[in-house]
Parts: sequence; C-alpha cells; structure tokens
Amino acid sequence: MSRNGNEIINALSPGQRKKVEARAARLIAEEMTLQQLRHARRLTQQKIAKSLNIGQEGVSKLEKRSDLLISTLREYVEAMGGNLSLIAEFPDREPVLLSGIIEDDPKPRARKRPAHV
Repeated sequence: MSRNGNEIINALSPGQRKKVEARAARLIAEEMTLQQLRHARRLTQQKIAKSLNIGQEGVSKLEKRSDLLISTLREYVEAMGGNLSLIAEFPDREPVLLSGIIEDDPKPRARKRPAHV
C-alpha cells in the first residue's frame, strides 16, 4: 500500500518534522520571483523605480517579465542593495561561477582595420 506525503510527515517525530519543515523553508526561500524578493527586502516598486530612474509602472512590467537582459537583472538586484552572480551547474562537476558576463561593460576593444593596398 502506498502512502502520500502527509502520511509520511505525520509519522515523523516532532524533531524530524521540524528539520523537514526548516529544510523546506530554506528551499522555498532559495527560489523567488523578483517581486517576492523585493517584498522580502521590504522595498516598494517606487523605491526601486527611483534607484533605476524609471517609473513605478516600469518596475511592475519588469517584475512580470520572464525574459530579461542580464544587465537589466543586475541593475534591478543592485537597486535592492545586492549583487548578481551567475553560476553554471553541470551534473559531472562542481558549480562554476561565470565571470565576464555580468560585470559592467568592458572597455570596447579597438578594431583592427584591414590594410588597404
């Protein structure tokens, strides 16, 4: 006979249940939307808008988007007082912190001009 998740949790001791609930809360906290993150930081859209020099409606639209430029996401996170890092995860190695992608735009390289003959 199979059991559902609630039955398994109810069978745990109070201490085990508390550990499971704490771990679940940590996992849930690791994944947030931009809006949830802003709420968790106790910031308003108006405060973020002022930091980004855009209107409150712009922040609202940004929070609803599912596809952002990395630079836009970095600016949003910085407006909340944080820093953005990108980590690549692979099944066969430890996570890799990506560099050179989210920093401010590097100085443009001088292009070599073709030699005219």
